Amino acid sequence: MDIPTRSSACLAPRAFSSGRMPVFLCRALFVGASLLGACHRAEQRDVAAVRDDFGAPVTIAAAPRRIVSLNPTTTEVLFAIGAGSRVVGRSMYDAFPESAIAVPSLGAALRPNVEAIIGARPDLVVLYASQDNRAAADRLRQAGIATAALRIDSIAQFERDTRLLGRLTRDSAQAATVVDSVRATLDRVRAATETLPRPTVFFHTWDRPLITIGGGSFLNELVDIAGGRNVYADLPGPSGIVTIEDVVRRNPDFVLASPITAASIRSDPRWQAVPAVRGGHVLVFDTTIVGRPSVTLGAAARSLADLLHPGVVH
Repeated sequence: MDIPTRSSACLAPRAFSSGRMPVFLCRALFVGASLLGACHRAEQRDVAAVRDDFGAPVTIAAAPRRIVSLNPTTTEVLFAIGAGSRVVGRSMYDAFPESAIAVPSLGAALRPNVEAIIGARPDLVVLYASQDNRAAADRLRQAGIATAALRIDSIAQFERDTRLLGRLTRDSAQAATVVDSVRATLDRVRAATETLPRPTVFFHTWDRPLITIGGGSFLNELVDIAGGRNVYADLPGPSGIVTIEDVVRRNPDFVLASPITAASIRSDPRWQAVPAVRGGHVLVFDTTIVGRPSVTLGAAARSLADLLHPGVVH
């Protein structure tokens, strides 16, 4: 709807300089103004209809100028869609992009300090939709602050909530561009790997207790897109606690781990019971790209594909 506004601004001065306005221009301006009004009303209805992942309505009358985002994923998304300059508070874990580090940290992402958040004078707060944050979300809404609790645990949720943040910040076009760009890379990686043999993978995320990804995780989706098969895809949630003995039983072709964890696995005698470890099939993933369901999802899929099927994705 920016085009009619610019057209009117360019044409109207010349019409008035002649002392009269042509009928067609008068009509065009009227139609343009009507369209702008309708677009504005539709946008307001669209934003008013937003509900977060707690099912609570998120009502914000104008584009927010001061945003607190206590979620590494949503903070990165806000910067990607052009709203980074309006972020005035983050959690201690929000480190991407690098420019986000300059934003004041307000502490924990779960059970946050509500007083610290209010002290930042935000007109929009974005929280992770964990039950640990429900009380904080309620208190912030009671204080009159628009609050959105979002749970981004899958690629579909990333796409949905990136568009939702675009609507809330009035950056819908840029949000759509980000989503489309990520989706295009995911599709390209999937197309490159879909006909290849699918090696089985154990994805290590934590050691004590031993935790891996389940079928409900975006990481499970990335492994699939990259041309692998998660040996714990049958776990219904995003993650689950397992045992080395069960990993041995499931006998993955590869073990995926972070650089630090990979070194620990290779040197730990317990892990030598896993054939993939004993055979030197421990693959190290890039923790700066893989590990968060954000704007790096496409790059993460490609990175994993390069480990499982080197040279396949061009």
